[in-house]
Amino acid sequence: MSELRDHPRPVPPDHDAAFVPADGAPGPLTFSIGILGALVAPATFLVGVVLFFMVFGVFDVNALTVSGLVGLFLAAPLSRSYGRYWEWVVKGVSSPTSVSLLVLFLAIGLVSALITQVDVASGFIWLAQSVGIGGGVFVAVTFIIVCVVSMATGSSLGTMFTAFPVFYPAGVLLGADPLLLAGAIVSGGLFGDNLAPISDTTIVSASTQRYRRRSGVADIGGVVRARTRYALPAALISAVLFLVLGVVRASQSGSGGADIVAGNPLNLVMAIPVAALLIVAYWKRDLFLAATVGIVLGIVLGLATGLMTPADIIAPNAEGAVGGFLVTGLQSMLPMMGLGIIIFGMIGVMQGAGVFDSIVTLVTRSPLARTPLGAELIIGVGSALTGAIFAGVNSPAMLLYGPVADRVGAVAQLHPYRRANVMDCFTLGIGSVMPIGSIFLLIASQLTQGYGEGVVTLSSTSIFLTCFYPFALTAVIAFSVLTGWGRRFEGPDGMPVARPDDSAPRGHSMEPEGAVA
Repeated sequence: MSELRDHPRPVPPDHDAAFVPADGAPGPLTFSIGILGALVAPATFLVGVVLFFMVFGVFDVNALTVSGLVGLFLAAPLSRSYGRYWEWVVKGVSSPTSVSLLVLFLAIGLVSALITQVDVASGFIWLAQSVGIGGGVFVAVTFIIVCVVSMATGSSLGTMFTAFPVFYPAGVLLGADPLLLAGAIVSGGLFGDNLAPISDTTIVSASTQRYRRRSGVADIGGVVRARTRYALPAALISAVLFLVLGVVRASQSGSGGADIVAGNPLNLVMAIPVAALLIVAYWKRDLFLAATVGIVLGIVLGLATGLMTPADIIAPNAEGAVGGFLVTGLQSMLPMMGLGIIIFGMIGVMQGAGVFDSIVTLVTRSPLARTPLGAELIIGVGSALTGAIFAGVNSPAMLLYGPVADRVGAVAQLHPYRRANVMDCFTLGIGSVMPIGSIFLLIASQLTQGYGEGVVTLSSTSIFLTCFYPFALTAVIAFSVLTGWGRRFEGPDGMPVARPDDSAPRGHSMEPEGAVA
C-alpha cells in the first residue's frame, strides 16, 4: 500500500462514499510517519476511553469528545499537507451520513425527554403491583418493562439511569435476587438499544451500510424489521431465564418494596404515543415522521390528561433560563452530537489516508472473506472486538468499524440489512458487556449503591453473568451466521434476495448508482 502514501492518485471507485463524498474530495492524505499517522486520533480517543471509563470511573461523553479532538490536533502536524488534513476532517463531518445522523440525534433527544417527562414507567409499575407480582416474578416483569421503556427512549444508558433507582431497591426489598435484577435492567436497556428505531446504534448500524445496486444507505425501518428475527428470540430466551431463575432464587424475607414505589395507572395512557411512534417508524420507514407523530401525540395526550403542563414543554424559569422537555431533550443530545462530529472527523482522516482501503485489502486477500459465511464472521467478530475495545460504547465503535463491515460485506454481496444486523447484534451482544471495562457493567454497579440497609451493592464483574440478553443475542446471531438463517443478498434495485446474483459485479466494483470516482 506504499502507493497510497507516496503517490497522488484520484479517489478510487470503491472509496467509501457513504462517509466522504467523492465529488470534490481532497487529494490523498499522507503523513511523515506513514499511514500510522491516521491512527493517532483513534489511538488518543481509545486512551481517553480507558482512562476516563476504566481508571477514573468518569462516565462523561464530553470526556471522550475531548480525547478525540486532542487526537485530531496531535495528528495534524504529522500530515505532509496541514490544509489537506483539515479538508478531510471537514469532508468526514459534512458527509450526508454525518449530517443526517446529527439531525436524527436531535429528534431522538426530544422523544426521549418526552417519555421521561411523562414517566411511562410509573404506569407499568402500577400494572405490576395491581396483579400482586412477588420478588421472583418481579425480575422477569422488570426485564419486560425496561425493554418497553428502552424501546420508547432508544437509549440503553438513559433507561438504566431511570430504571435502576425505581426497580432495583423495590425488587430487592420484595425478595428478588439482586444479581438477577441488575442483569434484567441492563438486559432490558440493551434490548431497546438493539431494536428501537430511534436508537443511535440502530441509526449508525443502518447508515454505515450502502447499497451497491441503487443509491443510498440501508433504511432504518427495513433494518429493524429484519432485526426482529434475532432480537425477539433473544428477548424471549432472556425472559424465560429471568422468570425461572428469578423464582428459584427469590428470597422469602423481602418486604416493604411496595412502599417505596408509587405506580400511577394514568401514566399508561402515554404508551399510546410510544406505540404510534413505533408503528410509523416500521410502516413508513421515516424516523423524522415517526418522531414528529410521537412528540405531537405525546404533547396532546400529556396536556389532556394533566400529566404535562405548557411549562413542561418549553418556558422560561425563575433563574432566567429556558426549561421544558424540548430544551432538556436538545441538551441531552449535544454531547453525543459533539462525539459524532469528532468520530466522523477521524473517519474522514482515515478515509483520506487509505486506512479502510488497506484493511479491506488485507482482509479480502483471504478466500474466506469472499464467502458469505466468512464475510459475516469477519463483520461479527471484528465488530464485537471493536465494541469491547471501546468499553462497550457502541455508537463510536460501529461508526469506526461500519465502513469495514460495509466493504467486506459488499464483496460477498450481502444485503445492507444483513450487514447492519450482524454488526449491531454482535456489538450489542458480548461486545457490550465484557467483564473488564464495560461501561454498562460499571454504571450498573454504581446504580446499585446508596439505597440504604437491605439493598445490596454489586460489583461490575458480578453482574456480568446475569446479563442474559447480550449472551442470548450473541448466541442467536452466531447461529444465524453459521447456518445462514435470515441471510439475504442484494438483488436488483437493492431488493433482499435469498441467493447472490452471479451476473452482478462483485466486490469493490459494486458501487452505488451515481457514485462519482
